[in-house]
Amino acid sequence: QVQLVESGGGLVQAGGSLRLSCAASGTIHSINVMGWYRQAPGKQRELVAQVSSGGTATYATFVMGRFTISRDNAKNTVNLQMSSLKPEDTAVYFCNIVVGPYRYVYWGQGTQVSVSS
Repeated sequence: QVQLVESGGGLVQAGGSLRLSCAASGTIHSINVMGWYRQAPGKQRELVAQVSSGGTATYATFVMGRFTISRDNAKNTVNLQMSSLKPEDTAVYFCNIVVGPYRYVYWGQGTQVSVSS
């Protein structure tokens, strides 16, 4: 069974920074993609950033230049460094991984990020 444990959310003022971390544990043969999604109240869950096993990162346009995603394949962890935060970044952030040849998808429980103006 695969588990994702997230940490690092919290309350920050606009312009501030936060770092989210996610650790995957359990029987994991290979993680293809690791990423972060977010969901604001009343809105659909959306992709924030993801990184392939080879290290190629992609970002949503609304975070480009402000957020940086990184992963440690040896530790099965993925981090999201968030800078220049805006009130519209307020959401629950979810860690996501895609595993194995059949591309099973796993989600973390979510961590709240709140940005005050």
